[in-house]
Amino acid sequence: MNSTSAHDKPKLPEAVAEQCRDLIGFDIGGTKCAVSRIHGGALEEITRIPTDDFAPTFKLLVEAARPFVTPATTFGISCGGPLDARRGVIVSPPNLAASWHGVQICARVTETLGGRAILMNDANACALAEWQFGAGRGCQHMVFLTSGTGMGAGVILNGRLYEGTTGDAGEVGHLRLAPDGPVGFGKAGSFEGFCSGGGIARLADLMLKQRAQPPRQWYSEGGHTTTRQVAEAAKSGEPLAIAIMRTAGERLGEALAVIVDLFNPERIVIGGFYPHCRELLDPPMNASLAKEALPHSRAACQIVPAELGETIGSHGAIAIALNAQSGR
Repeated sequence: MNSTSAHDKPKLPEAVAEQCRDLIGFDIGGTKCAVSRIHGGALEEITRIPTDDFAPTFKLLVEAARPFVTPATTFGISCGGPLDARRGVIVSPPNLAASWHGVQICARVTETLGGRAILMNDANACALAEWQFGAGRGCQHMVFLTSGTGMGAGVILNGRLYEGTTGDAGEVGHLRLAPDGPVGFGKAGSFEGFCSGGGIARLADLMLKQRAQPPRQWYSEGGHTTTRQVAEAAKSGEPLAIAIMRTAGERLGEALAVIVDLFNPERIVIGGFYPHCRELLDPPMNASLAKEALPHSRAACQIVPAELGETIGSHGAIAIALNAQSGR
């Protein structure tokens, strides 16, 4: 177990921090889980533990949270899908062991600790986090893109999270950008295939196959080239890596144009790898946007990097609880 001090994080506005007084977040991921709260006006991760089977992991999470629970506590639970958020059930996320599948997580939390609990998919939770605490503050219409291993979105419309009929709104990674291309979201040529962190690595593998002699300084044998390797090579001036990032940036702009035209947001916040690669992606991205998006809508929309970094999952879990407490 470890704990992140609230003093290491930016302070929240006093009114927001007061709203968060009786909130606890559970961020459930395939690699790690975290318990968090707002303390001293900033996020405090009470504990961060490796994700194991459900029973031992849940026991550690409960033990960490228990000292901070009050009768008024609201728990926000962020987890990758598929979920049944309305029933509070973790259905079958592929990044979690089978022992998590079918767990009625909200009921287990409230039966053990009291209070009330709300479950939400991690993309929506991260959108709420950036909207309430990060780069989307003050917006009424915002779209957040995860841009990590996969590509998902959370959509804020008219100052409220839009979840859709089944809670699956924002699955932008499934959009097809080309008849063929790297596979993402089970679809060749998809937005996720071209532009997610995992997708750019697959794009690199496809483009590398077209060359008889791959670049020695960054190519990994066996098709295990990473997006980080490609980005670092591009920053150093390697031509093929620059071409790969340019292609990804062009496709990113095409997808953003669809989002701009469809939702007319005032801000699009992009997380994952994007904040570290902006200088490579922005020129081709902006060129595609200028070509594809409605000019008036594009002019009204800022495209900015996410601000919350590695703590976005914990901020997201708190944001779920705050969103429920606010009655949105």
